[in-house]
Amino acid sequence: MSWQQYVDYQLLGSRKVSKAAILGLNGGVWAISEGFQLSSEEQNAVVSAFQNTSQTQAKGLKLNGQKYFAVQVSNSSIYLKKGANGAIIVKTTQTAVVAVYESPIQQAESAPVVEGLGDYLRSNGF
Repeated sequence: MSWQQYVDYQLLGSRKVSKAAILGLNGGVWAISEGFQLSSEEQNAVVSAFQNTSQTQAKGLKLNGQKYFAVQVSNSSIYLKKGANGAIIVKTTQTAVVAVYESPIQQAESAPVVEGLGDYLRSNGF
């Protein structure tokens, strides 16, 4: 399966994720959904967010030009919120899976999809 297929079928195809991207931890966008744009600054911020979790918790992150507040930050996942919408970022061995969900989708619906893909990628060395 190509990286774009993970975004298109595993994430967006679940209908529990509105926009998504897979970023390489060493840089670059491996796959991204149509209409979702992450500037190079936003990409760098996502990757470095796991290196300084206390700063991420305090400042949140910007995705697709939108500022999100951090509600939960760990070494492997970040949960963000902006009004009724939110985002989940899961770190794997080589990637950061970025998934945005928009109302009426709720975090509890989106999280198992994103975390599940993260678990699958980690179990396969990615």
